[in-house]
Amino acid sequence: MSHLENTLPSGRTDLSASNLALGPLDGRYAPVTAPLTNYLSEAALNRDRIHVEVEWFIYLCEHAVLPGLTPLTDEQKSGLRAIVTEFNADSVTELAEIEAVTVHDVKAVEYYIGRRLEALGLEHLVPLVHFGCTSEDINNLSYALGIKDAVENVWLPAARDLVQVLLDLAETGRDVPMLSRTHGQPATPTTLGKEIAVLAYRLKRQISHVAATEFLGKINGATGTYAAHYASVPGADWQAISRGFVEHLGLSWNPLTTQVESHDWQAELYSDVAHFNRVLHNLCTDVWSYISIGFFRQIPVAGATGSSTMPHKVNPIRFENAEANLELSNAVFDSLASTLVTSRWQRDLTDSSAQRNIGVAFGHSVLAISNVVKGLQRLDIAADVIAADLESNWEVLAEAIQMVMRAEAIAGTPGMENPYERLKELTRGHRVDAVRLKEFVGTLGLSAEAQERLSNLTPHTYNGIAAQLVDHAKDAQG
Repeated sequence: MSHLENTLPSGRTDLSASNLALGPLDGRYAPVTAPLTNYLSEAALNRDRIHVEVEWFIYLCEHAVLPGLTPLTDEQKSGLRAIVTEFNADSVTELAEIEAVTVHDVKAVEYYIGRRLEALGLEHLVPLVHFGCTSEDINNLSYALGIKDAVENVWLPAARDLVQVLLDLAETGRDVPMLSRTHGQPATPTTLGKEIAVLAYRLKRQISHVAATEFLGKINGATGTYAAHYASVPGADWQAISRGFVEHLGLSWNPLTTQVESHDWQAELYSDVAHFNRVLHNLCTDVWSYISIGFFRQIPVAGATGSSTMPHKVNPIRFENAEANLELSNAVFDSLASTLVTSRWQRDLTDSSAQRNIGVAFGHSVLAISNVVKGLQRLDIAADVIAADLESNWEVLAEAIQMVMRAEAIAGTPGMENPYERLKELTRGHRVDAVRLKEFVGTLGLSAEAQERLSNLTPHTYNGIAAQLVDHAKDAQG
C-alpha cells in the first residue's frame, strides 16, 4: 500500500482501501448486472461448492454406498442443507480465513463443512465430506449449476423480453412501407415491421439454441477412472452412483472424462450466446442508422442531456453503449470457448482462471440487452419521413416493370425484348418520377391487364407480402 501511496500523482486521493469496483459491471452498471452475482460471482461459486458437497454427503448416506452408512434423519438433512441456505457474508469471510491456511479453495470448503457436522451429531462422518472427489468433481458441478441458473433465471428472461419489445415494434410497423437499401442504395421497398421482424426471428432462433443447452457434469475422481472409489468400496456400482448424483442435481451426466469435465457444452453455449450478441449488434447498427436518417424519432427523457453543448440533440447512446458491451462480451465468450476445450493431458489449470470470467461475459451481454430494450422503448416511427423517402425513389419500380415484361414475353406478347437493358437506360444514374415512369409503361405495348397493374403500382405499395411475413417472427420458437 505504501508503494501505491508513494506513486500517486500530487494532489490525488488514495482510493485503494475504499472497496471500490475496478470494473464497470460491479460499479457503474451494478444495478443491471447484480442478478448475475447470485450465480456467477466468487461467493456464488463457493455457495454452490458447498451445495454440491452437502448433496454428495447426503446422497452417499441415502444410498448406503459405504459400509456403515445409514440414511440421515430429516433433521440432519435439513441441518446440512442449512449450511447452504444460511451462507452469507460472514460465511465468505470464514471461508477466506480457512483458504488463507489451506491455500486451496475447495479444501477450504471441505473444512468449512466439517466444522459444522458436530452440531448435527455427524462428527463421526467428517471423513465422508469430499469422499472420492478431486476438486474438479466439485468445481465442474458447481459451475454447471451456476451457469444453468444464470442462463435460465437472468439471461434467457432478458433476451426474451428484448424479443417481445422487438415483436411489438414489428407489429406497430407491420404496414408501414419503407424503402430498402441494399449496399446503401435505394432498393425494392419493404415494410419497417418486416425488417424488425427479421431481427426478432434471428434472435429467437439463437434463444432456442441457448434454451436447449445440455449442462453436463461428472463426479469420477482424479483422472476420471473411479480408481479411488473402487479401491475403497469395490462392490459398489460407481458409474450408476455418479450418474444418479449428477442427474439428481438437475444436470446431464458426462460418462467419459479426464480429471476435467471437457467443457464442450460450455464452449457450445458461449458460441450460441455470442451469435445472439452478434445479431443484436447488427440490430444496433441498423436501428442507429435508421435514427440517423430520421426513420425513427427518439422520445426525449425528461431532464436528460443529449449533448453537453448542443441542446437540440438526442443521441442514440443506448445502441452505441450496447454495441461496445456486445463486443466486450464476445471477446470474453470467444476466449472462453477456445480456451476451455483444451486441457493438457489429464489436467491443467487454465480453465480455473478462465472460468472466473464467465460472469463478465454474461454481464456485458445482459447490460447490452438492457440498453437495447431501453433504446427501443424510446422510439417513435417517423412514418412521414419514411413516406417522403419512398416518394423520391420511383425508380425502384424498374424491377417490377422488367419482371412484368419478362412474364409478358413468356406469354407471347410482342415487343418485350431486352427488358433489363431498357430499364437500365431509363433509370441508371438519374431519378425518375411518377409521371416519367408511367409514360414509359404506356409505351411498352403490355397487355391491358399488365399495364393497369403497373400503372397502379407505387413505391408505397410495391412491397409484396412484407406485412404478412411479420407473423413468422411471432410464431417462431424462442
